[in-house]
Amino acid sequence: MTWFAHNRFVLLCCGLALLAGCSIKTHEYPDEDYGPDVPVDVSHVPDAVPQNAPYSKYGNPSSYTVRGKTYHVLKHSDGYREKGLASWYGLKFHGKRTSSGEPYDMYAMTAAHKTLPLPTWVRVTNLDNDRSVVVKVNDRGPFHAGRIIDLSYAAASKLGVLGKGTAPVEVVALRPDKQAPMAEEIMVLQTFPLWLQAGAFASEGNARLLLRRLEAQSGLPGKIKPLDQLSGRIYRVWLGPVDDAGQLRQIREKLPEWGIESYHVVQ
Repeated sequence: MTWFAHNRFVLLCCGLALLAGCSIKTHEYPDEDYGPDVPVDVSHVPDAVPQNAPYSKYGNPSSYTVRGKTYHVLKHSDGYREKGLASWYGLKFHGKRTSSGEPYDMYAMTAAHKTLPLPTWVRVTNLDNDRSVVVKVNDRGPFHAGRIIDLSYAAASKLGVLGKGTAPVEVVALRPDKQAPMAEEIMVLQTFPLWLQAGAFASEGNARLLLRRLEAQSGLPGKIKPLDQLSGRIYRVWLGPVDDAGQLRQIREKLPEWGIESYHVVQ
């Protein structure tokens, strides 16, 4: 889990050590974190939107030390891409201060990372089910071996991570003017027709509501693509088919107007 949530004195230490390493003594992690007694539907929570924002005055020392290991904060996030395990944190830290100084909101699309500058916006893709979300990195953690990102409850729920606790993911840093690496995807996916995955839901009814709205707004047909996974069946909303790169470019430009900030190109 995160470390600033239960080590508030660290904020002062790191604030005084922006140019030098900050050695931090942490408490052991508390008992297992937990979510609400009744699962909360977060399907309506929008993805985070990349912004041109200054780095936080807190949580961005040049380096810091946790449990004897020193971490060096990156000067920028350009080109960052990494694969590893994602975990999540919930009610034990809800409302407490994050490394950036913001209160932790488990129902917002945020995350914790050990070395990315705060804030950074990243796309996280669950490699088990191809679900993807955009989150704002505003906290530090996780400090467990092999884990590269700690997701909020909402982000973990959307990615299907809650049940298992962890999942293999790919994390890609985004720029405010480029929320998805679409040019790279088009180079990889040379053949048409293609489809755009505009959402994934545990509820088939919610998936069909989005499909009907997008069909009306775009004039394109769509379909529901079920996917069975360990945590249950999900219903993916696919829009298309898209026949060429020009049509794909036009649809991409319209998706934010239709309320879709997170999407995939699929075949």
